[in-house]
Amino acid sequence: MQLQDKSIVVTGAGGGMGLAVVKLLLEKGAKVIASDLNTQELDSIQSDQLAVYEGDMLDEPFVQYVFAEGNARFGSISGLVNAAGIAQKATPIEDVTLDEWNRLVNVNTTLLFLTCKEAAIYMKQQGYGSIINVASISAVRPRPGLQAYIASKGGAESFTRALAIELAAHQVRVNTVHPGPCDTNMLEQFAAEGTDIDEVKDTIFKQSVPLGKLLKPTDIAHSIAFLLSDEAEMITGATLNIDGGRGI
Repeated sequence: MQLQDKSIVVTGAGGGMGLAVVKLLLEKGAKVIASDLNTQELDSIQSDQLAVYEGDMLDEPFVQYVFAEGNARFGSISGLVNAAGIAQKATPIEDVTLDEWNRLVNVNTTLLFLTCKEAAIYMKQQGYGSIINVASISAVRPRPGLQAYIASKGGAESFTRALAIELAAHQVRVNTVHPGPCDTNMLEQFAAEGTDIDEVKDTIFKQSVPLGKLLKPTDIAHSIAFLLSDEAEMITGATLNIDGGRGI
């Protein structure tokens, strides 16, 4: 799964999952265009193959800027990994505000529209490309109190499938990844207000995984690297569950 000379945009690059993706892609020879609202975690990575842009990928002019700068620096936009996303605290629907709903849909779904729209411009001109949108296994197996989050991730999967058929004629592949419970800071954000985080991790999330343990960010990163690689050249419109069996 070598990714030598591929130029890949990664959103949410400063988070646990995104950071693991950035590091693995660099290790495999890719050039990485990394973006996030906060890129401090990327400061320790010293590489001529890495370009970092701090800003809001819900701001369309900023999205256009990131892609244009990445293309100018590395010569192409070979791939896009949308690892950006936010969680929802388990909350009864009657207590969820419209602002909370809109924020979840904007970050988890609208951001994909903006970045994929921009990626398509470059990839259609080139006649190749690979897009990976990170959704969630909760879109397949919901949990109570996460209705807004689950709707946003279900939308992400449907959007990805629609884009896959639209871009297939241009040899651009578009796939979804459904992570299961992953041991990152984001996992803690799903717990209801006032609950013990460590207990929730062990008694709810860990026990929901048939393989008996939480995922690591690297588990997801390796699967994403495969879907970006030429070895996956005939995979598009697919959803890959990286969940330890939770979706069964």
